[in-house]
Amino acid sequence: MQSATSTNLAKPKPPQAAEAAPAPDDATLFRAAVGDVSPLPDPGRITPAPARVAPTPRQRARDTTTTPDLLSDHVPHSSESEQELGFLRPGVAAQTLRRLRRGHWPIADELDLHGMNRDAARTYLVSFLNQCNESHAKCVRIIHGKGLSSKNNEPVLKQLVRNWLMQRPDVLAFVPAQPAEGGSGAVIVLLKQGK
Repeated sequence: MQSATSTNLAKPKPPQAAEAAPAPDDATLFRAAVGDVSPLPDPGRITPAPARVAPTPRQRARDTTTTPDLLSDHVPHSSESEQELGFLRPGVAAQTLRRLRRGHWPIADELDLHGMNRDAARTYLVSFLNQCNESHAKCVRIIHGKGLSSKNNEPVLKQLVRNWLMQRPDVLAFVPAQPAEGGSGAVIVLLKQGK
C-alpha cells in the first residue's frame, strides 16, 4: 500500500506561468519604428530671444481709475458768444480749435446727458471721461441738450458741462458741435492722450 503522501508526490505539478518579459521602454520602441532614419542637417538658424513686454505703469492706472469727483458746480458768468467760441487749455496750439470745429479728429465715443439732473450728469461725465482715458479716446462728443424742457427754457446742463470740462486736466479743448452733430446741444471734446 502506498501512503497518501507518496501519491501526492507522484502527481505531476502544473506548469508555472512563464515569467513576463519586461516591456520595452518608449525610446526603444521609437528607435525600432523609425529604423534607419538620419536627422536633418543643422540649418544654422538662431532662435531669437522672446520680445520683452513693455512695463505697465501700475500707479498711473490706479490714479486714472480712482480719480475722485472734484468738479465744482459753480459756473462763472460768461456770455453766449464766449460759449460759442469754445475752450482751449493754455499751452495748446490755437489752430486746435479750428481743427476741432472742422472734424479733424474722428469722434471715438459719445455720452448723452440730456434729461438728467445735475448730480447724475456729473457722475456720468466723470465716469465717461475716466473710461475714455483708459481706452485712449482722443475726441468725444458730449450731448447735454438745449434746455428746452427745463425751467424758463434755460440750458442748465450746457453751462455746467462746459464748466466741468474746463476743470478736468485731461480736457485740452472743446467746441460746440456742428448743427448735424447736435449743434448748441452738444460739445466736441479733445482729450489728452494717456501715456
